[in-house]
Amino acid sequence: MSAAVTETRRFEAEVEQVLKLVTHSLYSHKEIFLRELISNASDACDKLRFEAIANPALSEGDSDYRIEIEIDKAARTLTLSDNGIGMTRDEVIENIGTVARSGTRRFLESLSGDARKDTALIGQFGVGFYSAFVVADKVTLVTRRAGADAGDAVRWESTGSGEYTIESTNEAGRGTSVTLHLKPEEDEFLEPWRVRTLVGKYSDHIAFPIRMPKENHAPQDDDAEKPAEAASDFETVNHASALWTRPKSELKDEDYQGFYKHAAHAYDEPLAWTHNRVEGNQSYTSLLFLPTQAPFDMAFSGRDERKGLKLYIRRVFIMDASEQLLPSYLRFVRGVVDSDDLPLNVSREILQENRLVQQIRSGLTKRTLDLLDSLASDQKEKYDTFFKAFGSVLKEGIAEDFGNKERIAKLLRFASTKSEGSAASVSLDDYIARMQDGQETIWYVTADSYAAAANSPQLEALKSRGIEVLLMFERIDEWVSGHLNEYTGKKLRNVAKGDIQLSDEEKQQREDAEKSAAPIVERMKSLLGDKVRDVKVSARLTESAACLVLDEYEMALHMQRLMRAAGQDVPSQAPVLEINPEHSLIKRLSDTEDAAQAGDLALVILDQARLAEGGQLDDPSAFLRRMNALLR
Repeated sequence: MSAAVTETRRFEAEVEQVLKLVTHSLYSHKEIFLRELISNASDACDKLRFEAIANPALSEGDSDYRIEIEIDKAARTLTLSDNGIGMTRDEVIENIGTVARSGTRRFLESLSGDARKDTALIGQFGVGFYSAFVVADKVTLVTRRAGADAGDAVRWESTGSGEYTIESTNEAGRGTSVTLHLKPEEDEFLEPWRVRTLVGKYSDHIAFPIRMPKENHAPQDDDAEKPAEAASDFETVNHASALWTRPKSELKDEDYQGFYKHAAHAYDEPLAWTHNRVEGNQSYTSLLFLPTQAPFDMAFSGRDERKGLKLYIRRVFIMDASEQLLPSYLRFVRGVVDSDDLPLNVSREILQENRLVQQIRSGLTKRTLDLLDSLASDQKEKYDTFFKAFGSVLKEGIAEDFGNKERIAKLLRFASTKSEGSAASVSLDDYIARMQDGQETIWYVTADSYAAAANSPQLEALKSRGIEVLLMFERIDEWVSGHLNEYTGKKLRNVAKGDIQLSDEEKQQREDAEKSAAPIVERMKSLLGDKVRDVKVSARLTESAACLVLDEYEMALHMQRLMRAAGQDVPSQAPVLEINPEHSLIKRLSDTEDAAQAGDLALVILDQARLAEGGQLDDPSAFLRRMNALLR
């Protein structure tokens, strides 16, 4: 074989910025680098163990998967190696030479300058490998893909300054080793006792043995001699068993939190978790976590190819199988499922058809909803945190999961005319508990923003009567409301659709108002022509001059705009204009004899109603001209 040629390559355009961010944001959590590298090594062993099921030759007769850590004080290096799947040259360039790939730009745009928040973003964007540069001024990686020849190994090296070198090399064994050339001020990571402590703190739950050379003795106190150089034989320094297989009585919160960070490659703490063992016709163990914050690509990731819930069969990692094991509206869940009954060679196609998988899916859905119920009932502050991050995803379940629609509806939260600010804090049960005597309807309004919803003219009459209205302003809310017609026997109604319920006294007052306003109603119909379907006296308005309303089952104007923005062809129909005859603008129109001025005034009133519900004007310039003319 010819001599290896060293190639120098530049990182992706933004990578140097990312590396600087990682180096400077993790200064208070330096030791996290070890957790990240061990997690990567564990994933590599998992991947090989799975691939070796179909191709046993890949394990080369060595199925004793392990992770080893060695320290060389003289060379000032810490080396972490595994005998997992390894990488080819192309895979090294793809996985190591590129940071966060398609998400890098969004990552950089998300940076706040706050070290704590930016540290969380690092975890969200999957750049954990680069935490090595927090403690090292050079990182050397040597890897050989399982099944490849010894001469096909690859050596990668970088100082984290924007470039890296890559070359072919010879390596007898498969797997990957990462050598950190430690900075002068990082002596603590040259002490075996310190590294052992960190393994116990962050990685004790790793299912593969983490081994270090045996020590001759341990330090006695601060002045005592530190551990001697490692002997040639190794010992396991972690628990080395799958955490979910251990009894819950043996596990502490710290154990679960550490496992979550490993399994989800996360920096945030989990909000809550549920650990269960099911036995009977089929047996499986599940450990499910609710994250504290949404991953950066939650809104962009495909609903059909989701990661986060790992499927194991008899402790062997098979695949990320979120789409088979949980419905799409619970795609925020992280964790593991370990089945005793599924075949080891199971494929995604088999999973989709397998009756046992459907039973597991049903059980996991129930477990997750139970966990959310518990959080909502007993830890309101945590549930508010969850809903802020994942509420819009959970809402999808109203349309997707008919069998659990009532349970999901109970978990939803909204802003309302009786809540403070835009925070979604009002449940449907809260609303019902505050209903007025005789009220049988849950009222809501949809809009493009909180301000548009809270200040909608359609709310005025209900607010004046003290009736609470839910304010829905997320994109998904109109879709959700179309599938949630009632809750515990109470009808949900949009205040902008159909007629408002009136008492006998109010009905009489409206009839009287309609009679006295009949001339102005007819005049506005004539002035506006086919721009409106009808003009009516409003039972909704107390302060505004006019508002637009729709028929009971007509698509909301807010939804029509969203559909058009998505490129959909939406049949349009002229709206109904409701007017408040007592408003000064309506009275002014009634008293105006000049036909041209009256026409301008009628169009201004219509355009104001469009703007109030968040719509766009067909001709903003004409609106401004009319407004200016009337003001003059």
